[in-house]
Amino acid sequence: MAGRGPAPKDPSKRARRNADPNALRVIAAEPVEQPDLPTFEVEKDGNLTEFVWPARTVEWWRMWRESPLAAEFTSTDWSELMDTALLHAKFWSGNAGVASELRLRVAKFGATPEDRARLRIQFAAADEADEKRTRPAGGSSRDRRGPLKAV
Repeated sequence: MAGRGPAPKDPSKRARRNADPNALRVIAAEPVEQPDLPTFEVEKDGNLTEFVWPARTVEWWRMWRESPLAAEFTSTDWSELMDTALLHAKFWSGNAGVASELRLRVAKFGATPEDRARLRIQFAAADEADEKRTRPAGGSSRDRRGPLKAV
């Protein structure tokens, strides 16, 4: 993936505290619950028939509902993800031509650890594990060795 580069360094660990080049604009938004996958008809052999969502797409849609990220999705997020669900259904119905667009769209929602790193999203469990890793096991070196004595 050319041009993406390494994940951004934690701001607290930077040598310089330069201003963030991309100012963050905060907008009040109301998260909404995930809608059901829609029912609609498609033309097949000249007749309209109800579209049947592949089982894998129904499972994928449920996975997004249960994702910790979904707690903050707004109606526009779910709308975009619903369009992506249609690409997912096409992919699992044998249309491999939509694979690249599907990959790009799910990346925008933080589907993989790499996507979340690029979006600067970290799950709380990872923060707790990081704290355990950086905390010394036996206290400080002075605590372990005791007071220094002149010899």
